[in-house]
Amino acid sequence: MTKNGIPEVLAPAGDMERLETALRYGADAVYLGGKLHSMRSAPKNFTLEELEQGCKKAHEKGARVYCAVNTLLNNDEVAELPGYLRQLRDCGVDAFIVADMGVFLLARREVPEVELHISTQAGVTNYLTARELHALGAKRVVLARELSLEDIRGIRRNTPPELELEYFVQGAMCVSFSGRCLLSNYFTGRDGNRGECAQPCRWRYHLVEETRPGQYFPVSQEEDGTYILNAKDLCLLPHLDKLRDAGVDSFKIEGRAKSAYYVAVASNAYRCAADLLKNDTYDPPQWLLEEPNKLSHRPYCTGFLFGRPEEGQQVPGGYIRAWEAAGVVEGWENGRLLCSQRNKVQAGDTLEALLPGRPPVEIPAKDLQDGEGQPIQATPHATMAFSLPWPEALPPGTILRSGPGRGQDHGG
Repeated sequence: MTKNGIPEVLAPAGDMERLETALRYGADAVYLGGKLHSMRSAPKNFTLEELEQGCKKAHEKGARVYCAVNTLLNNDEVAELPGYLRQLRDCGVDAFIVADMGVFLLARREVPEVELHISTQAGVTNYLTARELHALGAKRVVLARELSLEDIRGIRRNTPPELELEYFVQGAMCVSFSGRCLLSNYFTGRDGNRGECAQPCRWRYHLVEETRPGQYFPVSQEEDGTYILNAKDLCLLPHLDKLRDAGVDSFKIEGRAKSAYYVAVASNAYRCAADLLKNDTYDPPQWLLEEPNKLSHRPYCTGFLFGRPEEGQQVPGGYIRAWEAAGVVEGWENGRLLCSQRNKVQAGDTLEALLPGRPPVEIPAKDLQDGEGQPIQATPHATMAFSLPWPEALPPGTILRSGPGRGQDHGG
């Protein structure tokens, strides 16, 4: 638990920009990967030099850094592991996230000063496993996403209070048991258990009858077939009080491969929501409940939290992307916000400034100027400098976003 009994808000960081974004928008801790043995190979991840810088930035803000070393190792990778773990320790990481028991025991022996967190890949679903892992030296277990609220309560009641419980509250869910899946390796040669998942669960499938080669039959009666493995996304923001009361110590946001915009919105939303837990009643305002809908996402559900999900947990392919990052504030001068473009802004759009710890603020995109101070009607070039009038400075790094209201100037 963090201060005042409020669970930790744990955000993903796929690179330095996303680490800094998570810290800016209120995360208590970040989890990330180095260049080796991380279950996410799509993000840039961190060199040792970057990791040392990232740990310093986090620690200066009183935040913690957890480094994933959670792939399932092959024989030829074992010899390099002790040295790599010592390098991570020297960079300043606060904990290793591990799934392989060999890695766990070696880390316990070689670098005992670094906390050990048991990855969700280990599939901790009961108090016996959690208790024994703690006896072996685990500081925290990241609970399997297949657990219900009552399951979490049972684990908390039957484990030492010193053992921390972490639970996913936001993001994509894997169709396979705690993320262990062979489909990607089978279809593409990219091993999902080594961070290279091609996401075959998101593909569209038809049936083929062996005596009728070339004839494809839909799994359902829809002409486009059906995404039989494509799970909905998880969103538990309305239920953080229940998780806190069940004994969860850390609210984990999925998404190391996702954008800085995603990290900003999710970190800010769960920071603001978690802070409401200090009140007698947990009652998030409507603006906060709507924040997850301003992320790129599949339709949301509550996963297994309230029991076994009913039918309809699978959804068609594709994301809901109603909102996107439009720019990032770089400074303020002479009554104008100085910005760097992320997606095209047009005169007449209504933007929202995403400010840490508070509701978004509408900013009309009028009187646009380029970096040379010349009037423009749009910002068509990637990362181009532009400015627009605003009466007060906003913190550098503030994200401006555009959504369904683009092209509608609401006058301020």
